Amino acid sequence: MKISFIGAGNVAWHLSQAFEDAGHVICEVYSRDTQKARQLVSLLYDSEIQPDLNFSESDTQIIFITVSDDALKSVIERIVLPEGVIVVHTSGTRSLAELQNLLEIYSDVPVQTGVFYPLQTFTKEVPMDYKTLPICVEGTSDIVETRLTNLADSISKYVRHVDSDERFILHVAAVFASNFTNHLLSISHDLLAREQMSFDLLKPLINTTIQKALQSEDPALGQTGPAKRGDWATTGRHLEYLQEINPDWTDIYRLMTERIRTRHMVNE
Repeated sequence: MKISFIGAGNVAWHLSQAFEDAGHVICEVYSRDTQKARQLVSLLYDSEIQPDLNFSESDTQIIFITVSDDALKSVIERIVLPEGVIVVHTSGTRSLAELQNLLEIYSDVPVQTGVFYPLQTFTKEVPMDYKTLPICVEGTSDIVETRLTNLADSISKYVRHVDSDERFILHVAAVFASNFTNHLLSISHDLLAREQMSFDLLKPLINTTIQKALQSEDPALGQTGPAKRGDWATTGRHLEYLQEINPDWTDIYRLMTERIRTRHMVNE
């Protein structure tokens, strides 16, 4: 397939190269930051920098919009599309209907739309095993959905139809599983760093905790620690220490302790 990208951030960086490795052609890359577009194009075989959002002369078959949710509307307001193109976004929270409705308002040609949502956290410098990458697809027609499914199948073994409501719920769950978890790990890192202690000391514990959660049908079954036990003497000492060094961490610790204890009181 012939594919173009609007946006040259982490998602476009990974997907464009994965698509090329699977035999697809990346025609153009557009970004408000021309330097980012240039950097991405330099990694691709035969792609070009798209200078603006006028794609009317492009022979691309699918345009991926990989900008932030807040920027989606401003992109669609200015985009000029060729006939017959499929426009997809990669957002976890924006519905397919929203994309279709915006394009019906602003596009001068009939447009088919879809969603291609890779359920993963992307960083340019971190290699990705695309074959195990969950990809959620949705289309405004069976034809669109089949084409997106075939495209996803070319890079991953884990492709599913997921509608907009299900995808929103997945995104909420992913924020807890990934974003919040990483923030808690960053607090652990900063807490040790202020005492000149190595974060490496925690890595075996972190690895075991994650592996237990992944191997269990319910991660709550593997919960341990003073909050689960109701060890208020220990949590009290922790809170006193945190209050001295960073009151914001105290609030997070207290909330997590209360939620863990409430969850396990119900299950006891």
